[in-house]
Amino acid sequence: MVLYAAKMSGWAFVPFEMLWMFLIALVISAGGFYRLVYFVSIGYAFSITGMAIAGGIFFWPSLGVYSLVHMVALGIYGTRLGTFLVARERKPSYKKELKEVQERAENVGVSKKLLIWLGVSMLYVAMFSPGLFHLTYKRMTKDVSFSLLLVVGLVIAFGGILLEALADHQKSAFKKDQPDRFCDVGLYRHMRCPNYFGEILFWIGNWCAGIPFYTHLLHWVVSLIGLVCIILIMMGSTKRLEHKQDERYGELEAYQQYVSSVPVLFPFVPLYSLKEVKVYLE
Repeated sequence: MVLYAAKMSGWAFVPFEMLWMFLIALVISAGGFYRLVYFVSIGYAFSITGMAIAGGIFFWPSLGVYSLVHMVALGIYGTRLGTFLVARERKPSYKKELKEVQERAENVGVSKKLLIWLGVSMLYVAMFSPGLFHLTYKRMTKDVSFSLLLVVGLVIAFGGILLEALADHQKSAFKKDQPDRFCDVGLYRHMRCPNYFGEILFWIGNWCAGIPFYTHLLHWVVSLIGLVCIILIMMGSTKRLEHKQDERYGELEAYQQYVSSVPVLFPFVPLYSLKEVKVYLE
């Protein structure tokens, strides 16, 4: 049943299923108590998968073609990223980095872990919310602009999935042959972090696909919180990668030429470093 802004207000505009999505994210991301990084890696990816599957199940009787495609996009995104992260952990080349991550997490207490767990689970629900609003507030409309936004958003989302998957594949293949050199082939000729850009692109597409179904100010606020946070997180990840690569390759002339001529995150945008940019989620 569609809830219209003219008839209802306040928390009535929060789908009850959002609570279930939060519980799903809590359960799946709880692996972070075993290994802290799982809160924001494997737990993150499979939380999106879990919520997409749950969305399809909860709304199956009324699931339309576009809402099904939306859930498929979210499910593919989470599953692809999650399986990639699991496979990466098994690679010998990642063992050193994983050890460093674990050492940094040794002094994190239980109370802080609890806060991280609750915080990231709420964030994942906010990121997923455009899909949930699509499922919950489906409305028949003859407005071409709404239909166009939905289709364009889904196309952008699938484009982001393909871009991130291709970037991960290219870097993995390159590192297998040249583990001690920075990757500058394929997509990495045009931007230094195409996998992060692909992730940003996916979430922008997901948010755009939900626009026709934001029937209340609260929907806009929740969905924008999720979108802005993931963009800031990706920018923070880019900064950390910059520092790490500077430590490894900073003395190489070829690397200095590379970083001074290839945009760091956004293609065709002459922004070559985020190290001096203030990012609030790093």
